[in-house]
Amino acid sequence: MNLPLFIARRIYRNANAEGKQMSRPAVLIAMTGVAIGLAVMIVSVAVIIGFKQEMREKIAGFGSHLQLSNLQAVQAYDALAVSVTDSLMDFLRAYPEVEHAQRYSLKAGMMKTDEAFLGMMLKGVGTEYDLEFFRKHLVEGEIPAFSDSAATQKVLLSKSVADKMKLKVGDKVDTYYLEEKVRIRRLQVAGIYQTHLAEYDNLFLLTDIYTVNRLNNWPRELVSGVELRLRSYEHLPEATLELADTFAGAYDEYGNRYCVRNLEQLHPQIFAWLDVLDVNIWVILVLMIGVAGFTIVSGLLIIIIERTAMIGVLKSLGANNTTIRRLFLWFAVFLIGRGMCWGNVVALALYFVQKTYGVFKLDPEHYYMETVPVALDAGVFLLVNVGTLLISVLILLGPSYLITRIHPANSMRYE
Repeated sequence: MNLPLFIARRIYRNANAEGKQMSRPAVLIAMTGVAIGLAVMIVSVAVIIGFKQEMREKIAGFGSHLQLSNLQAVQAYDALAVSVTDSLMDFLRAYPEVEHAQRYSLKAGMMKTDEAFLGMMLKGVGTEYDLEFFRKHLVEGEIPAFSDSAATQKVLLSKSVADKMKLKVGDKVDTYYLEEKVRIRRLQVAGIYQTHLAEYDNLFLLTDIYTVNRLNNWPRELVSGVELRLRSYEHLPEATLELADTFAGAYDEYGNRYCVRNLEQLHPQIFAWLDVLDVNIWVILVLMIGVAGFTIVSGLLIIIIERTAMIGVLKSLGANNTTIRRLFLWFAVFLIGRGMCWGNVVALALYFVQKTYGVFKLDPEHYYMETVPVALDAGVFLLVNVGTLLISVLILLGPSYLITRIHPANSMRYE
């Protein structure tokens, strides 16, 4: 039989055996500190993970996870072409980690109305392009049926651009492209989307790839690149290396060299900023574990002092310091466990309420989204719980040595 565990369980279950609750304020403070600390840690981790996932999804929505393009296109928006044939598309789609592949073409230009003008990037897409991301963020109008064989004369633009240019669905806008001579295309606004990602909302207009290729004087097989969406973001580094090795030193029939880059390489400043958020997680974890540890240590010390007489009796009956220390550590584990249960209940309640109803709002101009995003998986949840329990118990090892200072003869007279 585990004697320390047995006695600790009896003490915990019979806290009122002496006619009063044992160290009630200290116990409540200790459990409350653990509950609050754990709840704050879980919610904070969920918010940071959710924010990073939401940002990745929005960036991937504009350019997918990987891009196969011209090596000379140092900037992601340079209108440099590579040849992408149907056989190359079939090869890319057959790659195990690739879920979807889609061609696109770019053309830098300017849009102008009677009241304003604005620089923009015209992005051409075809029937194979997955527009679910834009459909999800569509606020007005409809998604045109873009084609790679005919000009639709329709365009999809963001709400921020529509507001700046004072455009609405059905309006026509002239777009200008500077070359040896200015080329003009009049396009009709078919739909308006809003992602709150200003760097992209203020730049991209979507139309059919046929129109963009004609503006670039490209044949059908020449495009700006291919966007590749992976089955899992976790495989991004491996997929990037494998595809980069596959196309290393490869040229198309026009002498253009292929290059594979992922969204983290295309937008390093954004992902560097997201990585900084991990520091916030560690700061919060350290602070909250410190709060929980301080309260549980205070509670344990008060309990040890209150139970001095019991410690003396146990020592007089032959119990050694190690056994008594283990007894109080087990008792502390019961208190920590109860506090963690309440912390989990509070954290999960807040998580599901926010996930379902989006109660807590954000200013999209500063935070790129309207509500506080949350995301949490079972592995992270268990890691936070197990880590909190282990660290809390380790913190208690030092204060438990106070028991070795208690002498049986003096302690049994302790009131």
